[in-house]
Amino acid sequence: MNKSTILRAVACAILAQWSAYAFALDPLSYARYDQVKTSALHMDLKADFARKTLSGYAELSLDWIDKSARTLELDTRALTIARVQAQDAKGNWTAVPYTLAKADAEKGQALQIKLAAQPAKVRIYYRTAPTATALQWLTPQQTMSGKRPFMFSQSQSIEARSWVPVQDTPAVRFTYTARIDAPQGLRVVMSADNDPKATGKGGWRFSMPQAIPSYLLAIGIGELEARTLGPRTGVYAEPQRIKAAEYELADTEKMVAAAESLYGPYRWGRYDMLVLPPSFPIGGMENPRLTFLTPTMIAGDRSLVDLIAHELAHSWSGNLVTNASWKHWWLNEGFTTYVTTRILEVLYGEEVATMNLQLEQEEALQLLATLPAPKQALLTKDADTGSKTYTDEGLAYPKGAWFLRTLEQRAGRAVFDPFLRGWFDQHAFQSVTTEQFIDYLRKNLLAQHPKVMTDAELDEWLHGAGIPASARRAVSARLAALDAARTAWLKGELATARLDTKKWNATEWMKFLNDIDGKASAAQLKELDQAFGLARSANNEVAFRFYRAGIKAGYGAIREPLHAFLMSVGRQKFVVPLYAALLDNPADKAWAIGVYKQARARYHPATQASVDKQMAKKEG
Repeated sequence: MNKSTILRAVACAILAQWSAYAFALDPLSYARYDQVKTSALHMDLKADFARKTLSGYAELSLDWIDKSARTLELDTRALTIARVQAQDAKGNWTAVPYTLAKADAEKGQALQIKLAAQPAKVRIYYRTAPTATALQWLTPQQTMSGKRPFMFSQSQSIEARSWVPVQDTPAVRFTYTARIDAPQGLRVVMSADNDPKATGKGGWRFSMPQAIPSYLLAIGIGELEARTLGPRTGVYAEPQRIKAAEYELADTEKMVAAAESLYGPYRWGRYDMLVLPPSFPIGGMENPRLTFLTPTMIAGDRSLVDLIAHELAHSWSGNLVTNASWKHWWLNEGFTTYVTTRILEVLYGEEVATMNLQLEQEEALQLLATLPAPKQALLTKDADTGSKTYTDEGLAYPKGAWFLRTLEQRAGRAVFDPFLRGWFDQHAFQSVTTEQFIDYLRKNLLAQHPKVMTDAELDEWLHGAGIPASARRAVSARLAALDAARTAWLKGELATARLDTKKWNATEWMKFLNDIDGKASAAQLKELDQAFGLARSANNEVAFRFYRAGIKAGYGAIREPLHAFLMSVGRQKFVVPLYAALLDNPADKAWAIGVYKQARARYHPATQASVDKQMAKKEG
């Protein structure tokens, strides 16, 4: 073999290795985006509440990368495909052959479209299933007015494929437009440019000019009113809830300004929010231009607005700079959790931020005790072959934030803040991996400040179990004072009437209830309830923690308000742990099963699946 042949072989090997790294495909998607990528999406759909379906077509604009490719593979789940068309060079639409591959329980079905050439656009005419995993169709009885139905989506992580045939991976970003027909009297809103003055005549029309990944596709349809909060912020909610939502979210414009002061301009135009019915399964979803929110954050005193700060923070970490696959989830949620604390500090001061941070870290340590060691890393060193190798989603929030805070504490904010803003600026509207962040970290921080973190400690944060011993824990003076009172109260040395709670905020109550969970007696909880009305608290975070402690202590008086709570709230953060605690208590198991039979239809499919799993485990 001559020298030129050897060099050519080496070059080919290097190129192949580079290609494998550059185009490591998302294992949770069928899309071959190394061959072709969606650059734009248009949806023309009709909402049918009687059949619980969306029907119409999706038009995908395509960017062909591999000039020899002739197949387009899209992700679908339980979609009924009527026909597929491709647009030729003259703009004419012609039918093209397609097949739906065998369904996979996790990934759904690949829609394989066979093409004779490389068309600029394809159209898929389809209908969703009434059981679409991204959509929840609510009856009028499940809404506040009881008069009109409601529908909303939750596309994260890989549920967009159940209502739109797309390349359903965070590695692919596209702009989108839509025209949606809905029944008269219902407003349609989307994660796009919403016009509060629109009437829906001729269909509701939307445009999202910034490129987003599919999991940020979102739609809501219902009896909605709009309120303006500031020059670029507003809120939509059911008429009976709009006044409370407007009050609770009054600081949103200030939050946007606070975030901009730290990490640069807000790049999405408007920041509006949609307060959903209580069956929404999570606290919030950061759909760009229209964050979806649980009504459980409305406490009447703006005490739970850290949730808004978190969803707003995603406008930089997650929406602007996105994890390239779900293995790298911590790049979205860990960064966002860190940014949330910084926003709270700007708005409400260091003490409030530190209290929230301490509670966050304590709950992270409690979570660690329930997880096997491999799940405690931010990500594994395994190849990205599927979700079974992914680490715990919940831990990614506080552990990722703790890692970034450690870097900040050691480098100092004068160094770290420009570093983090540079990460957002240089990777804006891109999908990234942990390897890219580590490369950026080494070049832009550790090269100039090598003592900030060693390679060994960096590896421990990313791939090790637990929280490194070198990590500093947040300590709030107010929470330290609360610790002393709690200890004395549990021992019976401090009477309930002498607990000085007049100046406690929601965070202090949450910490107090976390710390007495499993330790306080039924008699002590009864005294707390009689003194402070915790079982009927308007703050859902406080009520949830009191119910959990009450179940473990056998405090039977919570059953009536707990029943009302489980019948009206579908947020998984609350519902799943409460059913778990009830099922663990023999005296409550039958009661819990009865309540769930009543409440199940009110919950989102994701919540149903989580509780179903618990019920099956206990019955088995």
